[in-house]
Amino acid sequence: MLQPATIEQDIPAQSLPPLRVCIQGGAGAFHDIAARKIFNGQAIEIIPAMTFRELIDKVEQQEEADLGIMAIENTIAGSILFNYRLINESKLRIIGEVYLRIQQNLMALPGESIENLQEVHSHPVAIEQCREYFRKYPQIRLVETEDTALSAKNILEKDLQGVGAIASEMAAEMYDMEILAHSIETNKQNYTRFLLLQPIHRSKLPAESNKVSLCFSVDHLIGSLHKVLAVLSAYHANLTKIESAPIIGKPWEYLFFVDFVMDGDLTYQQAIEAIRPITHDLKILGIYKQGSHFN
Repeated sequence: MLQPATIEQDIPAQSLPPLRVCIQGGAGAFHDIAARKIFNGQAIEIIPAMTFRELIDKVEQQEEADLGIMAIENTIAGSILFNYRLINESKLRIIGEVYLRIQQNLMALPGESIENLQEVHSHPVAIEQCREYFRKYPQIRLVETEDTALSAKNILEKDLQGVGAIASEMAAEMYDMEILAHSIETNKQNYTRFLLLQPIHRSKLPAESNKVSLCFSVDHLIGSLHKVLAVLSAYHANLTKIESAPIIGKPWEYLFFVDFVMDGDLTYQQAIEAIRPITHDLKILGIYKQGSHFN
């Protein structure tokens, strides 16, 4: 678990003001829950952003936010390639991660029933994760919005009768909603991985760092990627993620995003230096402690 001293070097936690943590979405969103899991009781102030690009901008500028929490992959929806690009092009570094079980809940104003609902609002990913549940209720129209928690907030503020939202239990508590059905997601093994981001010039290597996130390209030749992976294997790097994204302007050439955890006596510095000569534009996106899983 990331500790306060990792963020503000050598300053006692009790003397620190609340950390301003920027999330995509509003208070009560799953990004909010992930932030609270990472900081585990430390005082934080949630700074909302409507888009991931806005999140990156706010954390880079440091005027409104100190750090950012960004979803990067989901066990059902897969990787968010747009976010990989944003991080790669940013002046931010990954300094932590957390894995969160995503439990979707159907909620509405107190006194409502599922049979009375005409619409249900939520983020498109949340809707997709719950679509099977709503096959039983063909009268309900599913409406895509910018955020799960903000959908619940909007229903409360506008007193929307006959309208429900898909969101977290925290959102239901915050916005005085009544949960009509718990855990309506189709797949119960629904986890999202969130990254903790901080400007490079402020980041400090977290204690017990054992995970590395890299981005690189290779020669457009047979076996080029295999050579990189073989070297990492030789250095006992346990590959936990590999993702490719097209290089804009170079058709059929790709950037590779790789995560690995170091096992054994060899260091991640040795592994990185070993693959540097056989890669191009190698960039360290982050070196951090492997994250915890929360149900």
